[in-house]
Amino acid sequence: MSACSWRLVETANLQRHLSCKHSLASANLLASIRMPSPRPLPPIVYHPAYSPEFPAGHRFPMQKYARLAEVLGEEGLIGPEGLHTPEAASFELLAAVHEPVYVREVLDLTVPSKVERVIGLPMTRGVSDRSRMEVGGTLLAAQLALRYGLACNTAGGSHHAGPTKGAGFCVFNDIAVVCRAMIDAGEIEQVLVVDLDVHQGDGTAFIFEDEPRVFTFSMQGEKNYPVRRGPSDLDIDLPDGTGDELYMTELRATLPGLLERVAPDLVFYIAGVDPHVSDRLGRLALSDEGLLERDSYVLETCLPMAPVVGVTGGGYDLDIYKLARRHATLHRAAATAWRSGLARPAALSDV
Repeated sequence: MSACSWRLVETANLQRHLSCKHSLASANLLASIRMPSPRPLPPIVYHPAYSPEFPAGHRFPMQKYARLAEVLGEEGLIGPEGLHTPEAASFELLAAVHEPVYVREVLDLTVPSKVERVIGLPMTRGVSDRSRMEVGGTLLAAQLALRYGLACNTAGGSHHAGPTKGAGFCVFNDIAVVCRAMIDAGEIEQVLVVDLDVHQGDGTAFIFEDEPRVFTFSMQGEKNYPVRRGPSDLDIDLPDGTGDELYMTELRATLPGLLERVAPDLVFYIAGVDPHVSDRLGRLALSDEGLLERDSYVLETCLPMAPVVGVTGGGYDLDIYKLARRHATLHRAAATAWRSGLARPAALSDV
């Protein structure tokens, strides 16, 4: 049932430091990140641009991000400092991972119609700006995670965008862009991507196919999108109808050993809720309780080893309120892990 491919990963004596080489957050905000302070809840990143104006009835639930922010406020999951606001990713940052011509087409709204069809989103100014902001949000969340041990973006996980173009509702691959920027800046040296969206993270796999400093682990439905799979370092395929028990059995058998082998200094966790039994595009059968158990287990297992960046991933329920509450599962699990003292900030050499 499980198809796995492993790549040996060499690790070094890791030194971490924050850098402003890719300044997507303002100088003032970066300065505040460096100042230690007690925090009752983990930092959360959000921007209103995550939910731009969008065609009514489109199969992608664009308004779920705005509703998620509202749910987090209603449930008391936002710290007293409020939501952290990112800045949009620059052309240079995006072009370090994606084909520069494609990046320019997205920014200039000149994406060819055939590429737009593959992406599955109307390439409007709002969608273009949202895609840049999503990358900036994941970068800010990663910087906050290094500082505090755990942080979440209320968007992100656009794992189908590959080196040359977007696909599957994903314009830019936020995790890939952030990994590349932070590795090149010397902020991190070894990354583990834990992708538990129901669809394989093919774009991330293709981007980092020959990059030993990024280990890509994806657990997904075996009969789901994409048809052409990417070369993940580790893939686990699950049969249609997989429920909580089998899902957690596979995850528990895999994640601890993977952390020991990879020894990451930062973990990116894509907490897609599309494995849920009610998801329109999922084909698996996780319950609400199963999603919470999954997210709690990932954080409880990873945080003692490395800081964790949580991102939203996929979810396609027609009821936006139910969907937003489902996405809030990650943040509930993060709050519990935080209050349990599991978050361990990186040992910053310049703080």
